[in-house]
Amino acid sequence: MRVGGSAGLGTLVSACAFEPDLDHAGPQAPHVIALLRPVRTAWVFSSGGPRGFVHVGVVKGLAELGLVPDLLVGASVGALVAALYASGRPALAIEQMALDLQLMGLGRLAMGGEERFSGSAIADLVRSEVGGLGLERLRIPFACVAARRKDAVVVGFNAGDTGLAVQASCAIEGQFTPVRIRGDQYVDADLYQPLPVRLARQLGATRVLAVDASAHEDRAPASAARYRDTDLKKRALTEMDARLADVTLHPDFGYYVSLSREFRERAIAAGYRATLAAAKPLAALHHFA
Repeated sequence: MRVGGSAGLGTLVSACAFEPDLDHAGPQAPHVIALLRPVRTAWVFSSGGPRGFVHVGVVKGLAELGLVPDLLVGASVGALVAALYASGRPALAIEQMALDLQLMGLGRLAMGGEERFSGSAIADLVRSEVGGLGLERLRIPFACVAARRKDAVVVGFNAGDTGLAVQASCAIEGQFTPVRIRGDQYVDADLYQPLPVRLARQLGATRVLAVDASAHEDRAPASAARYRDTDLKKRALTEMDARLADVTLHPDFGYYVSLSREFRERAIAAGYRATLAAAKPLAALHHFA
């Protein structure tokens, strides 16, 4: 964050979040309701930080193939992309947004919070992009995945404030303040169920496309050895869900990540290519006699 000039104080204040542990308990607070329609095909988008730009390429490819799910399920960055697509935003518009987005502006200083940053700017961004629609009013049913901090129970919010639900889904432990909803704190599910296929199955999905944005640790360069333990822990979590999916896409676009435009373009392109390469199994996944 850069602060300077006559607008410096205003910029500083606007980039701060006060009462970061405010309890959201009103009728629009995210909650879970019964799905209104049966679920056959679900798309599940994983967590993954900057690697999550791959989801943008996947939805671009899926849209080009003319495929539509009965349910979207997203965790963390996967929830952000899924929310936009579920609202009816065109894939190409999401791609342009992803390329133009100033990611450093999504973290506000959390005044009085244990963590340094609040993700309230993420909530504001999502509310704006989906036109203020609540989760239950999105064009495609969407379960926004977050973990209840006290017991690590994974929850798929599908009603209430879409922006707040995505903020909770993106609340990386130790970095972003948890989001308190009806007395309980919710955080990013990355440490518990980063590829929530099990949740999609619990919601009734009979066919599942899983998009895994995690690293390809088996092709990591020697210089990445210090990250190997973390990568293997993540793989142990994603594998148990990937095995439950009918089709899993795990695009490869190199090991290291950045926030540069070149990296974003490369990740999006990898997701797009992987999707088109799997056109036949994806079409079969969505075809019901």
